[in-house]
Amino acid sequence: MADTKTLTDHDDIRNWAAARAGKPALADPAPGMPGEEPVLLIAFGQQAYMDTDEGADPIGGLQLVEWDEWFRLFDERELALVVSEDVPGQRDEFHEIVRR
Repeated sequence: MADTKTLTDHDDIRNWAAARAGKPALADPAPGMPGEEPVLLIAFGQQAYMDTDEGADPIGGLQLVEWDEWFRLFDERELALVVSEDVPGQRDEFHEIVRR
């Protein structure tokens, strides 16, 4: 596995996601998981597309949100984003949201 770095700065996270066309999102917790709080994630590819003409109809429990809401939860839960170090010519989407 490639070397990783941990991001907590909002601008760094936003820039990392933007470079990969990622969007902030929330997902329903998996059945049987403790707690009922939505899960923070960054959506890529088709998951990052939402037809705003149709309204915010979450598919499979995934809902795209604004960065402000995502970062509010991110900070309240004291989380950090672990990503792969950038390698020239590659845009790795690996990421993991962990406790600080």
